[in-house]
Amino acid sequence: MQRGILLFLCVLNTSTVSGCELFGRFDMPSLFKEGDIMIGGIFPILFKQILSTSTFDKEFDLRIYRWTQAMIFAIEEINNDPALLPNISLGYRILNSCASPTNALRAALTLASGAEEAKATSHCPPAISALIAESGSSQSIAVAGILGPFHMPIISYFSTCACLSDRTKYPTFFRTIPSDYFQAKALAALVKHFGWQWIGAIQSDNDYGRNGILAFKEEVEKFGVCVAFVASVLRTYTRDEFLEVVEIIKQSSVKVILAFSVDGDFYPLMQEIVNHNITGIQWISCVAWITSSRTSTPEMYRSFGGTVGFVMQKMAIPKLKPFLTSINPYTDPNAPFVRDFWEIMVGCTPVLPGVHAVTDDTKKRCTGNETLMNSEDDFFNVTQLRVTYNVYKAVYAIAHALHQLVFCQPVGAQTVNPCLNLTDIQPKEVSKILQRVNFTNQFGDEVFFDENGDPPASYDVINWQLINGKVQHVTLGHLSFAANGDYKLSIEDEKIVWRTGKTVPTSVCSNVCPVGTRKAQIQGKPICCFDCVPCADGTIANSTGAADCTPCPKEYWSNDRKDECIPRTIEFLKYHEPMGIALTLVSLLGASLSLATMVVFINYRETPVIKASNFELSSLLLFSLFLCFLCPLTFLGRPTVWTCMLRHTAFGVTFALCISCVLGKTIVVVTAFKATFPGNKIAGKFGHAQQRIIICSCTLIQIVICILWLTLNPPYSHMLFTYSNKMIVLECNTGSQAAFYAVLGYIGILAIICLILAFMARKLPDNFNEAKLITFSMLIFCAVWITFVPAYISSPGKFTVAVEIFAILSSAFGLLICIFGPKCYIIFLKPEKNTKKHVLHQAGVFLCEVCMFSLCLHGFPPGTPASSHHPKTCSL
Repeated sequence: MQRGILLFLCVLNTSTVSGCELFGRFDMPSLFKEGDIMIGGIFPILFKQILSTSTFDKEFDLRIYRWTQAMIFAIEEINNDPALLPNISLGYRILNSCASPTNALRAALTLASGAEEAKATSHCPPAISALIAESGSSQSIAVAGILGPFHMPIISYFSTCACLSDRTKYPTFFRTIPSDYFQAKALAALVKHFGWQWIGAIQSDNDYGRNGILAFKEEVEKFGVCVAFVASVLRTYTRDEFLEVVEIIKQSSVKVILAFSVDGDFYPLMQEIVNHNITGIQWISCVAWITSSRTSTPEMYRSFGGTVGFVMQKMAIPKLKPFLTSINPYTDPNAPFVRDFWEIMVGCTPVLPGVHAVTDDTKKRCTGNETLMNSEDDFFNVTQLRVTYNVYKAVYAIAHALHQLVFCQPVGAQTVNPCLNLTDIQPKEVSKILQRVNFTNQFGDEVFFDENGDPPASYDVINWQLINGKVQHVTLGHLSFAANGDYKLSIEDEKIVWRTGKTVPTSVCSNVCPVGTRKAQIQGKPICCFDCVPCADGTIANSTGAADCTPCPKEYWSNDRKDECIPRTIEFLKYHEPMGIALTLVSLLGASLSLATMVVFINYRETPVIKASNFELSSLLLFSLFLCFLCPLTFLGRPTVWTCMLRHTAFGVTFALCISCVLGKTIVVVTAFKATFPGNKIAGKFGHAQQRIIICSCTLIQIVICILWLTLNPPYSHMLFTYSNKMIVLECNTGSQAAFYAVLGYIGILAIICLILAFMARKLPDNFNEAKLITFSMLIFCAVWITFVPAYISSPGKFTVAVEIFAILSSAFGLLICIFGPKCYIIFLKPEKNTKKHVLHQAGVFLCEVCMFSLCLHGFPPGTPASSHHPKTCSL
């Protein structure tokens, strides 16, 4: 490719003996001034405007014409500066690109080939050492691509495409405006700041627009923002193509649209939007068109009022205004573009000597006395220069690089002696030094380029406001980037004038989900389009727009609105609740009855009934029943480690003691039954000492089991979450299920033994025969505890404790009533049965029956009458 370009340049410009002879020419008008060192410039002073579907017209752009004058002004200022390039004059040649990559390429080739104005008899002017170009990224890509291989340094003042930072493709490209890499981040930060989630995008159908929107989408997608549509515009599009974009805007639900386009491409669409009276859209602008004078009109404000966007920092160049007001077509009648400028500014056509002009009767002719000194046109407002200032900085950057190259020292050194002939200046060397340029200009602004040829990035946030009938670009914020890529955005939100008034417009595909709900993606639609689904039980969303619901901590549960985690109700069997009060009263009643019975037994201990029931065992049994009735009180209240260990062990030991006493009484009854048989001496071997040994040994076994339980795996307080979502059941975990059921099983074994022994002695006399009573009480006891196991396992929450208390109280009352109830009945209601005579009579009948049973078993003596074989024949 480089060979082809070089061959083209050689053919375009051929040297002859007499001087420089052009083989071909593009016939491009230029602003030209010769100097010792030449600087080129390419600006889209004229651009194409659509008149119909098939015709175009070229329109003069005052804003861009001021850029060219800023370049000329800076060069003149440098030529008059004794410290910068002393005794060296800078010249310039400025061409028009018509905002077309093709024309920009032609202009670049023309500048590289030499001055077309050179006559055959004149000397060849110096080749350009640097180039200031271009405004559009597509044009800059074309220029940098064609001149980059020749190491020509190029500084752009308005090309922002991030692709131009690629040093492998564009090694000599520099710019005085930040890259779109930063602009995309800035625009995304603006969208995030105002909470817009659903936006549209319009791009220039060129490298600038496509790359800019692509970078913007990558940034906003990080914040969960969706781009509903991307429409393309270009100044060469037909009206029908612009109308298609208008229809896209009408049919979309977006309320915020980003226009990433240059003003020339976007302006035709703006006209159509105004014609269709599309309002209510909040527009976001890139740096390319927001300050354009052509777009910033009261007519456009009807649809685009309140536009916000970013621009480069502004700067005032006071000395530029006199220079601009001195522009006059009569000074140099052959100067290009001046006549167009004069017609727009003054409103008449100048009559220039020696210049043939097409006469138009509709146009007013100038008298020659017109002046620009008192003009109030924005063209002469030099207090808020942005792109113009970029051009100014570009010229000074080149001048500083040339100074260091020619004098081998920076500007400001005391001794200034050239170290290089001007004819030896090579663009490659200028590019190398330009990369290292770093100086502070007269406005205090530091000018330098990073490794990619980009300047430091910072932007002003501006807002379109209509003040005194004119669209003003009001600065309301600032955004600056740090070296590591972080940014700081500050905006005076309250001062922004929105298209909707003072309220920040909203733009969402789906309304923000309220608290208590989460986003649910709608299949086949962008991420910003969603349904709001209520949070599941146990999860909350305490902020609007939550993507997911947050689970509550284990001890908490969600409220009805699902926006707050509230503590779960901790449930346990309390003393003050109805069930707890009832069980407490029943427990105290049983304990009181046990004590009352004991008092009765003490008072009537000398009566036959009490003596026959073994006063010592009965008292110990009543004491154990008293403890059994108090045991349920440890099951009430908040479970703790100590109460959990106490309740289970106290229950096990007290009931083991109780059943051991019943077992002792049962054995006494059985031995009494056995002692009635002739020759049986078992009653003499089972006295009070043996009874105590049985009771203590049986109870001791239970104590050992409980000690092992508490040592190895004791019960503990435990929170149970499975019964209810809104409730925590605080219960005592048995720790070791095996130990718990071993305690119950041991009590059950003792009860079964009592039942069997009592059943064997059920036919003793009623007055002192406790076997029937013990049998019945053991039946109740076993029935209660057999039904307890399944009821205990299946009962939820605090009812588990209630079931256990019920079983304890039921079995204790069964023992108390069945064993001691009949005795109290005899003592208080049948005192005649509580006499020695009645007891002896009942004992005699029993002994007679025993004798008859023994004789029947062993045989009657010989000679006994048959009538004596009946028990009634026996007598004491």
